[in-house]
Amino acid sequence: MKGKSPKESLTIMNELVLPNDTNTLNNLMGGRLLHWMDIAAAIAAQKHCNRIVVTASVDNVSFKHSIKLGDVITIEAKVSRSFNTSVEVRLDVWAENIPTGSRIKSNEAYYTFVALDQNNRTIPVPELIPETPEDMILYDGALRRRQLRLILAGKMKPDDATELKALFFGEANA
Repeated sequence: MKGKSPKESLTIMNELVLPNDTNTLNNLMGGRLLHWMDIAAAIAAQKHCNRIVVTASVDNVSFKHSIKLGDVITIEAKVSRSFNTSVEVRLDVWAENIPTGSRIKSNEAYYTFVALDQNNRTIPVPELIPETPEDMILYDGALRRRQLRLILAGKMKPDDATELKALFFGEANA
């Protein structure tokens, strides 16, 4: 299976915030944004895997700035690392007010997807080959994020999280 670069999975999705997407304060509803982010992330994961993928986890999503009615949302998603049968996808969300020309980063998040075969069983995914310095930073941090996800899901014992332990206690105590 041939490895792929992060740019091969890059997905850019745009949405216009309409009245049906907003709450009573005319701000984009968080659930609507999460829905759009899940779609963009799934497309990026499918581009990398060439398979159907399902969402396995969504990391903490913080709302840094409200997104207003009439704003144009740009969601940038790309695979940051692949594991055996899963991929981590990094998302950045930008809100743009076209009449004023202002553009602000609203959100960032990591989603994890698992690739499935035709019988809905997990299947190995291509290796990710980082190319840029940013790709390398995201790639290197992905193992720590994965270990934290697994601990929080009860699928890994904290003592087994060597990358996380090294981050807090140094290499010698890992």
